[in-house]
Amino acid sequence: MGGRSGSQSVTGAGPQPGALGGIRVIELAHVMAGPVCGRMLADMGADVVKVEPPDAGDPTRAFAPPEAGGSAAAFVMMNRNKRGAVVDLKTEGGRGVARRMLERCDVVIENFRKGVMEEFALGYESLREANPGLVYCQITGFGRTGPLAGQRGFDLIAQGMTGLLSVTGEGPGRPPVKCGPPLTDITAGILGAMGVVAALYARQSTGKGQRVDTSLYEAGLIQTFWQSAVALATGESPGPLGSAHPLAAPYEALPTADGWITAGGWNQVNWLRLLEVLGLGELANDPRFATNAARMANLEELRTILSRRLRSATAESWLRRLEEANVPAGPVSSMIDALRHPQTLAREMVVSVPQGGESVETLGAPVKMSETPPRVERGAPEHGEHTCEVLEEYGFGGDEIAELRREGAVRG
Repeated sequence: MGGRSGSQSVTGAGPQPGALGGIRVIELAHVMAGPVCGRMLADMGADVVKVEPPDAGDPTRAFAPPEAGGSAAAFVMMNRNKRGAVVDLKTEGGRGVARRMLERCDVVIENFRKGVMEEFALGYESLREANPGLVYCQITGFGRTGPLAGQRGFDLIAQGMTGLLSVTGEGPGRPPVKCGPPLTDITAGILGAMGVVAALYARQSTGKGQRVDTSLYEAGLIQTFWQSAVALATGESPGPLGSAHPLAAPYEALPTADGWITAGGWNQVNWLRLLEVLGLGELANDPRFATNAARMANLEELRTILSRRLRSATAESWLRRLEEANVPAGPVSSMIDALRHPQTLAREMVVSVPQGGESVETLGAPVKMSETPPRVERGAPEHGEHTCEVLEEYGFGGDEIAELRREGAVRG
């Protein structure tokens, strides 16, 4: 697919294994959402070149400790499987380098504030004539349209503005609680990657690329399916329920004698099975809990009764009995326990890559494919590690590269 349907051919590394082998991606992105998008495409076989500014580079290079292989662990996690180049877009020479690359690649990813790429003369409209097959992915805080289009975006702010913080707390009157991982950043990156792949597919029949536009704001809203369904149907905003489900009960984390477990009696069959395991069969005919609607209306009473019973035995004991009865249940794992779980390892969700002369662990590819499997083989690039290599692939000669280095347009 690379170098076809309107984009110019580029010599160099050649097609890589994977569904996106041969697709050339320039990642002009930093920190989280854009790099997530690039990482997803790289895992699928695309040749992703991360272009960083001089001096400190991507801010995540400074997110240390901890370190992995001599680099910030956060940077390694976000940028494995990519090559790296340093280009100073604040210089005329650097902008010229970037323009040549963007005129010859298949995909560009950027997550600057709206208008920044236009200031660099690298906006979509100025590139599409030279590269009609270009897929131009823009991930911003609030999207390219609307009254907030010009505002910068941050995960915490997006979680608050999209209602996520209003439904993730412990209950009414309690402080709002942010989802631990940067949910909108990660989701926006995944949405961007989905849009890129769809645009590449469309390009095969039309020969034309297109702009892909998504945001942290939309990423937050798209995570609220159940809560939005309630709000749109009733005109009322649902509040925080701790770990409970907004539409079905019981379906939440509950305490045992030595820790917490999750259990789901969310439909009538599982509800009755749960009662049998807990020895609470009398609740089956209790009008407070006879139906899901009744259980939701009396959720606090239900939680109190279930918790009192579950505290009589250990988490391991309850989980064994619940599994035997085919009731959905599981432990509340620490991150280390989750990462070392046999299921995690069986699914190759923790893999090793070379980094700084060491072998370090990173998360694996979350999508498995039978014919073109994703690969995680390369560590994150050192700052400017592949600058000269990449520039040669995009047609820059040795003397030209040397001059660009002398004037500070590129480094490596």
